[in-house]
Formats: sequence, C-alpha cells, structure tokens
Amino acid sequence: MSKVLELVFKDTAGKDKTISVDAPREDVTKSEAESAMQKVIAANVFATTNGDLATISEARMRTTTVEALA
Repeated sequence: MSKVLELVFKDTAGKDKTISVDAPREDVTKSEAESAMQKVIAANVFATTNGDLATISEARMRTTTVEALA
C-alpha cells in the first residue's frame, strides 16, 4: 500500500491544481497541510497556464493498494 499527500489549490481562474507529495508522514494533520499550502501560495513559486495559485481547495491522502492476480 502506498500513500500520496495531495494538496489541491485553486488558481486565479478558479481551476483546481494538485501538488502530490510521495511517502508523506503517517501523522500529517489537516492544519499542517493547510499551513504548508499557505506558504506555497505566499511564496508564489508555481504558475499555471491559468495564473498563480490563489486559494486552498483541500488536502487529502490518497492510498493505493496493489494486488497481484492469482
């Protein structure tokens, strides 16, 4: 099973943009993720085809389980 932390932002055009973080800590909290997202927005280091990242949409953990076929 693998986990990916997905940080979902809205750009200035209102489109969702996702930054994925592989192998995050198991105990990441919503407030920690949102604090990091605010820092990304404030640093303005990412630009999209629709403008800069503007607001936080959500932070979520994606878990993937891979099972071999028998």
